[in-house]
Amino acid sequence: MKHEDHIDSLDRKILSILTKNARMPFLEIAAECNVSGAAVHQRVQRLIKKGIISGSQFNVDPKKLGFNTCAFMGIFLDNAALFNSVAEKLKRIPEITQCHYITGEYAMFIELHTRDNDHLREVLTDKIQSIKGVSRTETFISLNVLIDRHLPILEESSGEA
Repeated sequence: MKHEDHIDSLDRKILSILTKNARMPFLEIAAECNVSGAAVHQRVQRLIKKGIISGSQFNVDPKKLGFNTCAFMGIFLDNAALFNSVAEKLKRIPEITQCHYITGEYAMFIELHTRDNDHLREVLTDKIQSIKGVSRTETFISLNVLIDRHLPILEESSGEA
């Protein structure tokens, strides 16, 4: 971490609180940190400006919207030079929620949510495998999410960023 990106223990405490509840009012965070609401506001704005915090969002449960199948898929490419064009086409498939450029056997690894296994088959065959440059895929269906959390905000004294 560059020196100007340094965050102190107050920043870490604010980040720890916000990762647990991004909707918590700044005045409540301030009370928990024993500082003023203005100090929390200034710290959060600085963390946003430095890119340490980006955006805020609500998490939507896909199952509550009828997307009952979560799958992960490794994608093999015919040629590594096709990566960017394949990525652009994958961005247009709304069922894909994440796409990673990875090391190892696959060129890309995606997470997608579908209504059911029939919908997954449609997305796989009609949308993903029909993309020029995709040679083959390997699909893993998630049976249950066991861990879903933010990274912990570690204390500065632990020597970790």
